Amino acid sequence: MSENASLFERIGGMGAVNAAVDIFYTKVIADDRINHFFVNIDMVSQSGKMKAFLAYAFGAPMVTYSGKQMREAHAGMNLTEDHFNAVAGNLVATLNDLSVPQNLIDEVVAIAMTTKNDVLGL
Repeated sequence: MSENASLFERIGGMGAVNAAVDIFYTKVIADDRINHFFVNIDMVSQSGKMKAFLAYAFGAPMVTYSGKQMREAHAGMNLTEDHFNAVAGNLVATLNDLSVPQNLIDEVVAIAMTTKNDVLGL
């Protein structure tokens, strides 16, 4: 694979994103620290949004993200750093479960961290 390949390509493309999001939301729904945020959420729709967002954020070719911006999507939820860290922890655990190399996990975490202030409304 080219050294110029996007994170999306290096992580395994849409198949890998789909698998990761499915496992991730299984973990999130089981996590008592954050699962209450998803009680009245259509998880099929939510998963689709997350898959599209991650594909875009990871540099998928020809993909645009048309969903809400992070700040708008999380406004009024009263999220804390503990909530953000729980989500990030579940994401890292998912990537570890999928045997994603640590250097790619580090790139994913770096991307996730760029959303932190908007998700928390800071």
